Amino acid sequence: MLSSISSKRLNPFSLLSPIHLLLSSTPRSVFPNPTSHFHSQSSNPLPTQRNVDHQTVRQTLSCYTDDWKRALEFFKWVETDCQLAHTTETFNKMLDILGKYFEFDLSWDLIHRMKNNPCSVPNHATFRIMFKRYITAHLVNEAISTFDRLDEFDLKDEISFCNLVDALCEYKHVIEAQELCLFGINKELGFNVNDTKIHNMILRGWFKMGWWSKCREFWDEMDKKGIQKDLHSYSIYMDIMCKSGKPWKAVKLYKEMKKKGMKLDVVAYNTVIRAIGISEGADFGVGIFREMRDLGCEPNVVTYNTVIKLLFENGRVKQAYSVLNQMLKKDCAPDVITYHCFFGCLEKPREILKLFDLMISNGVQPRMDTYVMLMRKFGRWGFLRPVFMVWKKMEELGSSPNEFAYNAMIDALIQKGMLDLARKYDEEMLAKGLSSKPREELGRKLCKEDLILDSSRCYT
Repeated sequence: MLSSISSKRLNPFSLLSPIHLLLSSTPRSVFPNPTSHFHSQSSNPLPTQRNVDHQTVRQTLSCYTDDWKRALEFFKWVETDCQLAHTTETFNKMLDILGKYFEFDLSWDLIHRMKNNPCSVPNHATFRIMFKRYITAHLVNEAISTFDRLDEFDLKDEISFCNLVDALCEYKHVIEAQELCLFGINKELGFNVNDTKIHNMILRGWFKMGWWSKCREFWDEMDKKGIQKDLHSYSIYMDIMCKSGKPWKAVKLYKEMKKKGMKLDVVAYNTVIRAIGISEGADFGVGIFREMRDLGCEPNVVTYNTVIKLLFENGRVKQAYSVLNQMLKKDCAPDVITYHCFFGCLEKPREILKLFDLMISNGVQPRMDTYVMLMRKFGRWGFLRPVFMVWKKMEELGSSPNEFAYNAMIDALIQKGMLDLARKYDEEMLAKGLSSKPREELGRKLCKEDLILDSSRCYT
């Protein structure tokens, strides 16, 4: 059956149905087992072509970010069978999926199609995606060459340059970003690249690298160059102090900002709550949380998540649940990270599964790392039934498992001695073109190809 996967044409309706099931909140299984969706016809009512709109297309593509071939077939089916013209947003979504798997030739084919269609002209977001995907593949020269080509699209401007620098800094190519700003192509751009915004990006880049001494050096360099530090600069550096194990210095910066009369925003407060919570205890962090509300700065979901994490780190589970209940009652709805805080700390499978169901019933779509986290946790504890329950829910919600999900399932099966079933999943993921971990139990040893595949996915 696995050998027929590549030869059979996917049923486009089977690609659409997960989203319609999601929108209607009917928890029915779309794909009863990991391979049957390639062959079976769903008995559920199928959506008609008239039901397909651009929002549905974007949501459906989001379900297949780990399967670019299925995503591209669905993308083409929408055009041919539904006669729905793609917008810039749907093209951008498809470009992001292709770039994740380094399909850059196909990406440029789509971009040229976009250029020739007035309804889907490439925009800054289009090339921000291209910068990001080139740099995650460590193709820095290709990213810079893409910026050079932006005259063709009338997009070679300050916004695109900032997007390029930001992508370089985000994906740990800060040295190249700094060289680009100091010695590179900036002289002919016609705008200032030596401003606070660019310096904040580079400072954040050193933070992402974890080079704390370089962060301090660059912070001092900003003063020497006369760069005006803004609220964002202080927020980044407070975060650096907190993550580098010096939260008390972040608190000192907070007090310095207050003396200067700087009005903190929610991002700065989130960092301060974390810093004070670590250095002085959860009660002091909660005190800053109350202070920000009293001063009229409304907390966001990150604020609540920070407080929940602090409470869990101090063993105050009941209070963490109390904060979750506050979020559910107010306009600040929990997000997937909120539930991750709970999943990471709770130790009873039944309680975790109950919260997992609550998460889905409240309209929070699990991410692939949510499923992987839970399957690994249950597998590590030796509970196989919850692993299958999480896998089944992943199928019901229309998510296509990636290599990490498969590996979590296979590891759990091997731990229980179910080698035949583990081998079935291993063969299935290989048939999909996903990289499997070498396992002696299944007769697979580490080879050069495994190392190449694993290293190529480190930053996707």
